[in-house]
Amino acid sequence: MLSDHVNRIVDARVNDPGAIAAAAARRVRAASPLGDHGKAMIIAADHPARGANGVGGDPAAMADRFELLDRLCTALERPGVTGVLATADILEDLLLLGVLDGKSVFGSMNRAGLAGSVFEIDDRFTGYDAETIAAMGFDGGKMLTRIALDDPATPAALERSARAVDELNDRRLIAMVEPFLSVWQDGRIRNDLSPEAVIKSITIASGLGRRSAYTWLKLPVVAEMERVMASATLPAVLLGGEVKDAEAAFASWGRALKLPTVQGLVVGRSLLYPSDGDVAGAVDRAVSLL
Repeated sequence: MLSDHVNRIVDARVNDPGAIAAAAARRVRAASPLGDHGKAMIIAADHPARGANGVGGDPAAMADRFELLDRLCTALERPGVTGVLATADILEDLLLLGVLDGKSVFGSMNRAGLAGSVFEIDDRFTGYDAETIAAMGFDGGKMLTRIALDDPATPAALERSARAVDELNDRRLIAMVEPFLSVWQDGRIRNDLSPEAVIKSITIASGLGRRSAYTWLKLPVVAEMERVMASATLPAVLLGGEVKDAEAAFASWGRALKLPTVQGLVVGRSLLYPSDGDVAGAVDRAVSLL
């Protein structure tokens, strides 16, 4: 099956690049970003474009594109999975494979803040823009929005996120904002996951743009989630991140999903690369929480 994927993608990219736009045009769109269970279950795969290829002890796990696509196809075919979040290269491969019918699709917009770089906060928009997301018939765009009070690149990063929120709202597309209050420690950016820091990031992100009607938040699960989620009325989805303790992660997701503004999960590495290698099993378990 993997070789069939490779051959189909490479043949189209070499001999018929227009097949990508054609596949987007005929794709059956999802009626809603929420599934029959009333929640979103979105698989995230935009990490490689930021140079973040590592999973667990393997620094290049996500760098094998063919294996990543195979895992994505497995995840997307599981019952209850509602959508996918990725950059153009990955979403176009999935379009060519014909696996996005009935799924909500979110394009990743800013990837210039490469993982581990000295310019990580200066996260410019090098991926999707709102115009292309609309033209492709996708459901929205996602922007990572890190707020470092000691980094002078932060105001420009906030301005670019606000502009993207405006452009998506103008097209009635979801603007999925992923905010973090971040700090420089030993030459690296660290996200502050204390309840107080996450609350502050939420209140800042909620005010981005001239409209908020289509703004959703993508948030980490931290301590005191009831208090954290009381800081905004915007719809929110929970991010997974790289999970070290699967039992604890699933338990915390289950508790947070009961909060009124939480609309579902956006999870990538912990479902695509579970420690036991069972992608279908990990995805099914996450869906069961919904």
